[in-house]
Amino acid sequence: MTMRLHNFFRSSTSTRLRAALNLKGLATDYVSYALRKGETRAPGFLAMNPAGLVPVLELDDGTALVQSLAIMEWLDETQAGPPLLPKDAEGRARVRALSCMIACEIHPLNNLRVLNRLTEQFGADEDAQKLWFVHWVETTFDPLEIMLAEDSRTGAYCHGDTPGLADCCLYAQVWNNRRFAIDTSRWPTIARIFDALDALPAFRDAAPMNQPDAV
Repeated sequence: MTMRLHNFFRSSTSTRLRAALNLKGLATDYVSYALRKGETRAPGFLAMNPAGLVPVLELDDGTALVQSLAIMEWLDETQAGPPLLPKDAEGRARVRALSCMIACEIHPLNNLRVLNRLTEQFGADEDAQKLWFVHWVETTFDPLEIMLAEDSRTGAYCHGDTPGLADCCLYAQVWNNRRFAIDTSRWPTIARIFDALDALPAFRDAAPMNQPDAV
């Protein structure tokens, strides 16, 4: 199967999907879009994803898969390689919950279109945007740290000693936080897991600065 990954190097949703693809050992044709230039609003992209958002994973038959969490679950259901979700139902629920804390509670409030709207509608400058971004990271990372630090199911990574879905989300979010100079050391378990992930080629190769469109 030949797949094309439509993405942007700095997009955290793209980063998490790149990490998942790497964990599965899957190569893709890399197609980049400059979000600040509005390239995902072009008719060709909107034909694949009317929402105008990255990432999109295009299959060789032209099927376009959208939404990073949904794509990662599709990978687990259809592709060989290390599983992204645990075998037991309780473990899967925990990993999905950790993933959603990042993907559904931080990212929707801190993505580019929201930050742009803050400026366009409310006149927020860069300092105000940073205060907004940091607030919503802290609001979720504080409880996330407790959930990871105090649960015996946390191992070298978010759930046990094998990286999976939640780790892809955590890794991408920490990289996104660095754009706003957020010090991860205040969350020691999160920082430890990030460092462990960053030592793995599957994750390091997915990092924003290692993409062909990185600037």
